[in-house]
Amino acid sequence: MRAFLGLGSNLGDRAHYLEEAISALAGPLIKVEATSRIYETEPWGLMDQPLYWNLVIEVETSLEPLELLHVCQAVEHQLGRERLVHWGPRTIDIDLLIYDNTVSESKELILPHPYLEERAFVLAPLRELAPELVLPSGRSIAEVSGEGKVHPLSI
Repeated sequence: MRAFLGLGSNLGDRAHYLEEAISALAGPLIKVEATSRIYETEPWGLMDQPLYWNLVIEVETSLEPLELLHVCQAVEHQLGRERLVHWGPRTIDIDLLIYDNTVSESKELILPHPYLEERAFVLAPLRELAPELVLPSGRSIAEVSGEGKVHPLSI
C-alpha cells in the first residue's frame, strides 16, 4: 500500500534526526519511494520553541495502518522522542498522514491525519511529492494550502 509520512524535528541536529528516521524506517516491510525537500517551518500549537525542519516521505508497505504507526512510534522512541508537552519540542516526530485511500477513526489512529489539510508544513512537501494527489476529503492537494509559513531549505 502507498502511504505518506510526515517527519519533523526541532531539537539538536535536525538534519541528523530526519536522516536517521528515514534510515530506520526503510527495510523489507517499508520501502521509501520518494523524499521531499526539507522545509523550515514555524511551530504548531506551542509557539515558544525552535523552528522545525519538516519533510514528507512516500512509502510502499505491506504493513497494516496500525502496524505502520507502531513502527513509526518505535523509531521515534529509538531517536529519543519524549512526550512531555503536547505539541512541544521534539527530536523527531513521525506522523502517518495518508494510508492509501483509507478513512478510519479509532482511539489510536485517525486516517487521514486529522490536521492534514490545516498544516502548510505537511501540505507543501506532500504537494511536492504528489502534485496530482486527491486528498481523502475529495479536494485536490493543489487547492489546499493550510496555515503557517514554510520555507524550503537548500541543503
